[in-house]
Amino acid sequence: MLRTSITALVCATAAVPVAAQDVGTLSPSPNTDYVPYLQHDYPDQVLFGDTHLHTAYSADAGLTGATTTPDDAYRFAKGQVVTSSNGIPARLQRPLDFLVVADHAENLGLYLALDEESPLLEGNDWAAGLRDIFAPRTKEAKDEAYVYWGSAFSSGPSGGDPLADSPLVQTMWNRITEAAEQHNDPGAFTALIGYEWTSGPDGNNLHRNLIFRDSKAEADQVTPFSAYDSDDPEDLWDWMERYETLTGGQVLAIPHNGNLSNGLMFDDVTLTDKTPIDADYAKRRMRWEPLYEVTQIKGDGEAHPMLSPDDAFADYGTWDVGSFGPELKTPKMLPREYAREALKRGMAYEAKLGANPFKFGMVGSTDSHTGLSTAQEDNFFGKAPMVEPTGEPLRWEEEITGRLTPDDPADDQIHGIGLASGVAAVWARENTREAIWDSLNNKEVYATTGTRLRVRVFAGAMFGADDLARSDFAAYGYDNGVPMGGDLTGFDEGDTPGMLIRALRDPDGANIDRVQVIKGWVDAAGETQERVYDVACSDARAIENGACDGDVGNTVDVATATYTNAIGAPFLETYWEDPDFDPALRAFYYVRVLEIPTPRWTTYDAVFFGTDIPDFVDPTHQERAYTSPIWYTPG
Repeated sequence: MLRTSITALVCATAAVPVAAQDVGTLSPSPNTDYVPYLQHDYPDQVLFGDTHLHTAYSADAGLTGATTTPDDAYRFAKGQVVTSSNGIPARLQRPLDFLVVADHAENLGLYLALDEESPLLEGNDWAAGLRDIFAPRTKEAKDEAYVYWGSAFSSGPSGGDPLADSPLVQTMWNRITEAAEQHNDPGAFTALIGYEWTSGPDGNNLHRNLIFRDSKAEADQVTPFSAYDSDDPEDLWDWMERYETLTGGQVLAIPHNGNLSNGLMFDDVTLTDKTPIDADYAKRRMRWEPLYEVTQIKGDGEAHPMLSPDDAFADYGTWDVGSFGPELKTPKMLPREYAREALKRGMAYEAKLGANPFKFGMVGSTDSHTGLSTAQEDNFFGKAPMVEPTGEPLRWEEEITGRLTPDDPADDQIHGIGLASGVAAVWARENTREAIWDSLNNKEVYATTGTRLRVRVFAGAMFGADDLARSDFAAYGYDNGVPMGGDLTGFDEGDTPGMLIRALRDPDGANIDRVQVIKGWVDAAGETQERVYDVACSDARAIENGACDGDVGNTVDVATATYTNAIGAPFLETYWEDPDFDPALRAFYYVRVLEIPTPRWTTYDAVFFGTDIPDFVDPTHQERAYTSPIWYTPG
């Protein structure tokens, strides 16, 4: 504010000679009130970050080889060179704008305590046994320690926390919040305080990342709620409410990996009581969980080809081979695992209950356990330290991948069917904890699979195609419609929602193939429906029956892991009206932007290390972005 005011003042008085000694005493005259951006308070920049990164403070990461700390993670995110857990110098091509170190709450900092021979573990019989196993500090000893710890962790609440009486978690939590304070630089880089609640009933993934709006002063007043306390999300919400009451702060949670939940992430019943979800459940879920992590290393959760057979791009990063528990995946689980289907079912619930339990925005993040947020295909450091890019072949567990036997060779990363993904993109007014958290909570965010596409969307009844050319595009959009994450209500007969859509390629990445609008609605019979519309196509391709006329092509040279931007477009924009709009029916709309084909990370690795490209994944793919929906509600 001060900088803007001084700039306006100097401009307004530039024609008036002022003695040097008088500059410090300038005061505005009656006609120097022209400050055009003084009341400019809408989001005017997109910030890219990761809301889900693990370091050695996560027990599973530390005991499987991670040595990176939150300090390392923040420095890496800022663009500094950091040495990976395997001694490899690493750096991002471009820094991130924000980061959440989201280490697991369960026995937080256990590896550090073992490595430091900390007195925090003294007087505990379980910890004594773990220390004895860990003592040789060999890889074999760490592997055995991981199994020892994992047997306690997998028992969850029923087994109890073996370190319940230790000050370990609170001590390590205070260290993590201190690192966030030291690296938080308002206006330049934001270090949001957070952690992961790692619920896994019967091995099914119900994990949530908690993100605080607050500083260390508020966050240190609590000990993170863990899966040892409860594996029921409703108990987590109770704890979050207690946190806000105690501290006056604010916190939200982001669920992730519904594809590994075996039908529990968006279930029809509550977890513990198995009673049908009701209006109170719906309101509480959306109060505390406004977002969903739709894409990350362990698969893409936007859509599934069995649920969306008419969507040519639904089968992307599909990983539905089962959870980490003994139960295998069945088709009946899928509708309760994927974002698009949940968004549709949420509207059906709203018609029935008066509240929507699945009215979430969408972000992407990595879930990397290396301390290195690397979602870029040619710089992917993998899921975990033991599979950082070294070129050494590994062997995978058949029950995890479901595609290889223990005797089959793999490439140099864990889960070649996984993704180098993803990124959380936030439209914000400034790069601060408060502004970023508020935009997350307001759902003015979108997900990418690692690319830094810039996507902006406004919807309303007042727009037209000419508005795309406006010099005040954003201000007009906010004044006359709603952005991604917003709500439209009460259209009259004859009104049609129109969408202004702009998509700009990653400046260091690939051109854009097409822009799509995904619509979901509840029809007059109460059944959920969906349709994918191509609304802008590169290379002058026409749109026939809602689809681009032909594919964009492919310039990838697999042998060298290179491509060119000779196809596609650096920028696409369009105004689109729903041709099938019925003002009496609930609907949502979100935008999906597809890049032209580029090499997959497995292709980059194979070329760099001189190994074979895995034959069970495509050598190329089309990276993409998913915006948070805009919802229409009748009446």
